[in-house]
Amino acid sequence: MEFIRGVLSGFTAMSYWEYIAVLLSLAYLLLAIKENRLCWPAAFISTFIYTVMYWNGALVMESALNFYYMIMAVVGWRMWQKTQEQSIVPIVSWSLDRHIKIIIVTSIIAVILGYLTDKYISAELAYLDSFTTCFAIVTTYLVAKKVLENFLYWIVIDTASIYLYFAKGYYPTLVLFVFYTVLVCWGYKRWYDEHEQREGQSLAKLEYD
Repeated sequence: MEFIRGVLSGFTAMSYWEYIAVLLSLAYLLLAIKENRLCWPAAFISTFIYTVMYWNGALVMESALNFYYMIMAVVGWRMWQKTQEQSIVPIVSWSLDRHIKIIIVTSIIAVILGYLTDKYISAELAYLDSFTTCFAIVTTYLVAKKVLENFLYWIVIDTASIYLYFAKGYYPTLVLFVFYTVLVCWGYKRWYDEHEQREGQSLAKLEYD
């Protein structure tokens, strides 16, 4: 009951701008799953709202992260543009070795930032916050590159974020990320099927880039 009251009171306290940002964030994910590049304008507007909102709320790191998302929305729009031959940018799959390198490097950076924010800023849940932030930055780039495995990263990030928002009492955002987690699972299945159909064989039999 306390959780339900927290969710309801949180939604009541949300501003109209925040509601717009949430709806556009959901639109971004749904459009991205369908490979519709209109996802990037939706992402740009929603992250612009969050950038201003977090800045006004003195959440500097969250504001900076969403500013990065704004930049990546522009980059993603350009990357997803059709070529002169009007062919759609294809979904690609990266090798396991490549992903392992990404995970190791990103994890090291996350631990360092977690240590710094914990020691010098006394941030709450510093390591978990650094983990979700660092991997979100990397994974946003993978979305722009249309790397199939981006959804697997998002599943882990969103699950960790659910715990983070629960611990902080951000219940409306927690509910949003529950929806995100379900949607990214669907997104992975959709992109996987399309990639498999285009290549004519399962990923297990493919030589990855």
